[in-house]
Amino acid sequence: MKKVTLIFSLLLVTILFIANAQKGQNIVVEGAKVEKLADGFSFTEGPIADKHGNVYFTDQPNDKVFIWSIDGKLTEFGSFGRANGMYFDLDGRLIACADMDNELWSIGMDGRHIVLVKEFEGKKLNGPNDVWVHPKNGGIYFTDPFFRRNYWTRDPVMQQEGQYVYYLNPDRKTVVKVETNLKQPNGIVGTPDGKKLYIADMGDSKTYVYDIRPDGTLANKKLFCEMGSDGMTIDNKGNIYLTGRDVTVFNSKGKQILTIPVESRRTANVCFGGKDMHTLFITATESLYALKMKVKGVK
Repeated sequence: MKKVTLIFSLLLVTILFIANAQKGQNIVVEGAKVEKLADGFSFTEGPIADKHGNVYFTDQPNDKVFIWSIDGKLTEFGSFGRANGMYFDLDGRLIACADMDNELWSIGMDGRHIVLVKEFEGKKLNGPNDVWVHPKNGGIYFTDPFFRRNYWTRDPVMQQEGQYVYYLNPDRKTVVKVETNLKQPNGIVGTPDGKKLYIADMGDSKTYVYDIRPDGTLANKKLFCEMGSDGMTIDNKGNIYLTGRDVTVFNSKGKQILTIPVESRRTANVCFGGKDMHTLFITATESLYALKMKVKGVK
């Protein structure tokens, strides 16, 4: 009887695994393959699409921001403080984690920038890494892990007491800590209704989900999955895309539904873009990749 029960359990697990795999495959266009769009970079990061679907991304070590246009052309946008993670705000300005001097920048389409955050409580930030803009009020969340850079001219030690997540209020005047209990926060993304925020803890190989309160603070922290991530994105079905060796997709319940293999040492970040927002763009070491999806990104 025990043997029959064990066989039945194994069969049920296999059926569920196949069902989940098939469900995951249903979010990718049938027959679509990961395509390398451009290469020759040092380390690609920070992809984000503008309102038209053009994708901006960085070659962080070389201090360059590039644009992959909706008609498939690559152009250079400019140099912006060794930008890392990026996101567009509600006014169409590019918000960038400027790693050179550990600042948060706002960049206009004319290439001019202003510094939004240069320090916290009189001390340099560790190094803003990834950023997400609240879609309703324009408040800005950003992670501030510590990764020592060989190009820093400042004292190369951690400036803050810990590696935290911050929130810049919509008035762009007040910065507050909203998460102080992660080992090394990195990837960050929220839901299009502005009600939930996902934060990856690379230092502990976990990703958490929080409720966003009306004042921008976070509540009801819950473990989302046992995986950290450098950068991350979300689709219109609520699936969360994490990076690392490949791109791993979880549904809104935290169940893994798909792994997207990428021929690279590691994947750094992801976003949706293209004219119809149905293309998943992947920055991975020296290259930019793309995959046609059935689901789409959220603007």
